[in-house]
Amino acid sequence: MPNHHLHSCNCAGCQTEAISKAEKDMHVQLSENSRRDFLRRSTKLGLGLGIGGGLVSAPIAASALNNEDAAYKAKSMSENKAVRDGKATKITLLHTADIHSQLLTHDEFFVENGKNVFKKRGGFSTLKTMVNTIRNQNKTNTLLIDGGDCFQGSGVAAMSQGKAIVPLMNNIGYDIMLPGNWEVVYGKEMMMKDMFAYDGVKVCANMYHKTNDELNGDLIFPPYFIKYIGGIKLGFIGYNDPLTPKRQSPAYSDGIQFTLPESNVAKYIKILREYEQCDMVFLLTHMGLAQQVGLANMPEVKGVDYILGADTHERVRTPINGIHTKVTEPGAFGSFIAQMDIIVENGEIKDHTYQLLDVDPSLYKEDEEMKRLVDKAREPYKKELNRVIGKTKTPLMRYYVIETPMDNFITDAIMWKFKPDIALSNGFRFCPPLVPDPKTGEADITVDFLWNMLPVDSEAKTGKITGKQLLGWMEKELQNAFAKDPGKRFGGWVVRFKGMEVNFTIGKESGKRVNWIKVGGNPLDLEKIYSFVACEREGDPDTTICRVEGVSEPKRLGATLHNVIEEYLKFHSPIAPKLEGRCTATDAPNTLLTQLMGFGYEFR
Repeated sequence: MPNHHLHSCNCAGCQTEAISKAEKDMHVQLSENSRRDFLRRSTKLGLGLGIGGGLVSAPIAASALNNEDAAYKAKSMSENKAVRDGKATKITLLHTADIHSQLLTHDEFFVENGKNVFKKRGGFSTLKTMVNTIRNQNKTNTLLIDGGDCFQGSGVAAMSQGKAIVPLMNNIGYDIMLPGNWEVVYGKEMMMKDMFAYDGVKVCANMYHKTNDELNGDLIFPPYFIKYIGGIKLGFIGYNDPLTPKRQSPAYSDGIQFTLPESNVAKYIKILREYEQCDMVFLLTHMGLAQQVGLANMPEVKGVDYILGADTHERVRTPINGIHTKVTEPGAFGSFIAQMDIIVENGEIKDHTYQLLDVDPSLYKEDEEMKRLVDKAREPYKKELNRVIGKTKTPLMRYYVIETPMDNFITDAIMWKFKPDIALSNGFRFCPPLVPDPKTGEADITVDFLWNMLPVDSEAKTGKITGKQLLGWMEKELQNAFAKDPGKRFGGWVVRFKGMEVNFTIGKESGKRVNWIKVGGNPLDLEKIYSFVACEREGDPDTTICRVEGVSEPKRLGATLHNVIEEYLKFHSPIAPKLEGRCTATDAPNTLLTQLMGFGYEFR
């Protein structure tokens, strides 16, 4: 397989010519599979199609998609007169992502009129009812898509290595599945077993086998999927985050090579547009909103109608316009479904709307079959998961980019246990909030919630660095979060800590954002040696801890973070963590909710 990272030319013209015979054969196979699938389904439905021996119809105009006046109208498609009169067809795409194995209805965070509001959302039983309600309104022309990070993020997922989640997703009836950056968490073999156990089609064009056998260099999943539906052809190309081996513990991705989307996306767009004559082309990506907007600005994606994104748990309520295409993202934790409706009349795309819908248990009754399946999935672990290990008086939440109460709690525990100069926690995003009961003023912290906060129970590790190393590392972490080019922003929010204070300016140049750092209340001494504790990342060099490189005297501490949290709560429960100003920006509030500023997007 060519090394795409070293490709000397990334222009669209060069990419489109690089279509090998093997890939053409794969194209034919995928195309024929989609034809057979369509014919089988259409025969069962008794549709009078009049399609003869093939599915390619007369050329279909999609120009309306590029007409800003036609896009994102507030009215519901059910009000479209042509649909009501039977003169037009509606196609519905439903999109979820970053469910992170949140099986039960949970607290969810919103900002309304400038105030924090918490509401009950999600749960697989509610999600299934909502999906079926929407799907039943348009039975033959609805596709359900998941954008990845599904079988990691909870105790049931971790204890079953994702296996317990697969039957639940199959019961909902997903049509297309994309692997996310956390799908690698149990290793390549388990990822493949879990992903291929899904009934839906799998797509990913940038994950390759990196082995010593005949699979070396082959794609792990088909790169794209084509569906003839509602009188038009839709094409879907999948991309996982190419930075996955750096974002997760490197060992998780052993045996997998990731490439950049721009290394082959133009080639696949050409296949779908010119050979398959697709009327709409979608990228299914799990790269984070900032990187997806960066991708939307690259000439290689010309010909793509939408990037249906995932990873940063952003709630895109109006698609974001890039230079060449538009970007969406459907929130997280099964709390939301993105719905796109497309109207086709006489072979032309006439109208379309997009909306982000809450999975609201007050509007959708729980599906009884799914409730039984969820109970079955939880049963082997239920007693341990329900064990209460402490209480909180303030909401435990992780939505803020710069500092979070949840990670202040975690770093408080690390500092209490090991007493280093600095305690560190990665800039994780997963875990829905935990909100105290208004009547008691407290919420139970269970083992289940501990797994939600820390789905990988890593061992604590200590090391020593100079003040100069600490400053350089902090600058690098801020560049990862706030690079001026959105395509260069690393996954994850700002790293979290206890024992030091940092003040920075987002708008400054790379390497110059930090205004000052204090450790233990004193200004940073570039020559001084500081001790710190963070979690071990499997596969990192021994002298790397929490992406801090060149650490001296590294040492594993013989206790996992779960053990540390439980021990801390025995002495300190109930806790009441809050924002303390440990990390502050001169040009953003400490309640900043997104990396993507300046694009008209607002998290709410």
